[in-house]
Amino acid sequence: MKPFRLIPDDTKIRFMRFSRYGYVASGILCLASVLLFFYVGLNVGVDFKGGTVVTIRTEQPANIDELRSRINALNLGSAELQEFGSPNDILIRLEAQAGGEEAEQAAVAKLKAALGSGVEYRSVEVVGPKVSGELAQQGILAVVLSIFCVLFYIWFRFEWQFAVGGVISLLHDVVLTIGLFCLIGLEFNLSIVAAILTIVGYSLNDTVVVFDRIREFLRKYKSMPLADLIDFSINSVLPRTLMTSITTLIALLALYIFGGEVISGFTFAIIWGILVGTYSSFFIAAPVLIILGTEREGARELAKAKPARP
Repeated sequence: MKPFRLIPDDTKIRFMRFSRYGYVASGILCLASVLLFFYVGLNVGVDFKGGTVVTIRTEQPANIDELRSRINALNLGSAELQEFGSPNDILIRLEAQAGGEEAEQAAVAKLKAALGSGVEYRSVEVVGPKVSGELAQQGILAVVLSIFCVLFYIWFRFEWQFAVGGVISLLHDVVLTIGLFCLIGLEFNLSIVAAILTIVGYSLNDTVVVFDRIREFLRKYKSMPLADLIDFSINSVLPRTLMTSITTLIALLALYIFGGEVISGFTFAIIWGILVGTYSSFFIAAPVLIILGTEREGARELAKAKPARP
């Protein structure tokens, strides 16, 4: 298996020496992500702002200008049209209609009548304003609850210092993912919320692997300086972590290239999350232990054995 080893087993990279630069870079990027969220905003899809999304296939390559003029004549509000894979596949977005579900269904009926025959309807999605608001609230709640569950899980399994480091790492990954979507303008819908939850799980897996090795070495090397011990721990899991990330990225790249437009946003978010999650496990979660400190079993035993002062 030696020809397939991307990273040798005896690396001695001083991760903690570069952690301060990692904190500065991550702090700047997180601040930029927050500013982008408030001043630029997300390009939310129909799941969160309501409206109608219709995917059609025409017999001949579609003339988007002609289709747009037909739809604008219906006075259904703003309409967006774009190619969806091939010139015959067109994605049509209509804004939410005043009047609830009945108005949305009436808009779909007018749209079908205007497009006429010779059009195959691949999918029709109608989301009212009330439903979109509930979906947005449930999506935010799902992400917040997942992070709180991670906090209590790591606290129960390790110590509170590990829990704080893990949660800071997860918040870092989520904030940077949202900032990236604000920057590049990709549509943010329920599938992206699912991708963020997947990123939380993947980042947590990497972080727990590093934390478990740190805890093991804290028991084994009781006099080693904490920064050196963390470096030693990360280097010991580095081949396994990078090999797992690379093999996962290969599968995701295949999905992104050949999977089509439907799952491209979801796949792109997970690819970004794996890159950021691997980075944050090494340069965000682990260095928090140096800042907060951690109590070793040897220190506890020594404190118990030491007689109290009169």
